[in-house]
Amino acid sequence: MGSQYGKIFRITTFGESHGHSVGVVIDGCPAGCRISLEHVQAWLDRRRPGQSHLTTSRQEPDQIDCLSGIEDGVALGSPITLLVKNQDHKKQDYEALAKVYRPSHADYTTESKYGVVPSSGGGRASARETIGRVAAAAIAEQVLHQMLPELQIFAWVSAVKDFEFKSEEFSDFSRASIDLSLVRCPDAESSKKMISIIEEAKSRGDSVGGQLTCCIRNAPVGLGEPVFDKLEADLAKAMMSLPASKSFEVGSGLAGTRLFGSEHNDLFVRDGDRVRTITNLSGGIQGGISNGEDIVLRIGFKPVSTIQMPQQSLSRDRETIEFTAQGRHDPCVLPRAVPMVEAMATLVILDHYLRNLGSRLR
Repeated sequence: MGSQYGKIFRITTFGESHGHSVGVVIDGCPAGCRISLEHVQAWLDRRRPGQSHLTTSRQEPDQIDCLSGIEDGVALGSPITLLVKNQDHKKQDYEALAKVYRPSHADYTTESKYGVVPSSGGGRASARETIGRVAAAAIAEQVLHQMLPELQIFAWVSAVKDFEFKSEEFSDFSRASIDLSLVRCPDAESSKKMISIIEEAKSRGDSVGGQLTCCIRNAPVGLGEPVFDKLEADLAKAMMSLPASKSFEVGSGLAGTRLFGSEHNDLFVRDGDRVRTITNLSGGIQGGISNGEDIVLRIGFKPVSTIQMPQQSLSRDRETIEFTAQGRHDPCVLPRAVPMVEAMATLVILDHYLRNLGSRLR
């Protein structure tokens, strides 16, 4: 399985959703960096289940345990191993689904590829796998802040189903302000509307999807490695590797395809010693390389596949059946996907920054 990511700052995630534990092994963390496990725990607390009635009721403390690579708060340069034990896993909730291909889930494709599937839950296809990514990103963020103290990476829910919160200006946004909202949307009125949409779907046993927007602010100029490792290409791969992700845009995205070149071009201007652009339809990336402007991404997430409504499907014996899924699932993945998106952006930026350090003689 493809459980590794990164070239210099490399991570390997492990574990299944209802197994003993999940976690990550990190290679390439620079020796001597100061690392706080409390900071890692804070990231995991933002991702964990059971945060509100808008998320799954599974109660997991997601307590981090460091097995190697950090001593007295300092990275040793050796592999860092972080572990979280699964405590509230209930395999019995999935017994009725053991012989059913859940619609739009990974049961059929996983079985077809590997010949075996986990006996309960989604295994590696479950969003619980992202614990390792988020824990690794909490380490990566601390490395970045020691190298690039002005860098900021934050995401927010910008659409739920067909309701969209549009904002061309987000200079006042921050993780702290976004997290004040139950649904992680920085606009109070939009949050209320989004919450009501999720609540209505949950009351019927259904689910909804939507969109996140992510901003990477104060990234240095020059990140990205054309031709095949362009910055937006690696960001796209990172985001599309997340569970339930279905679309990716940078800058103007699809809307930019409807403009003339004269409308879409970002004109260069001088700002003191800096080269800036008047507009930012490029989304902070030109020619696959960061230009110093805000990197703006939008990621679409589908409705959660497992819903508590009667559905028709096939059994593993290829018989048509009707079933209703049991277990505990998010009616909308978006609020908990915010730290996951921030995590993948952080991992990409650190990996490219470390690669950049050896890309030229001066």
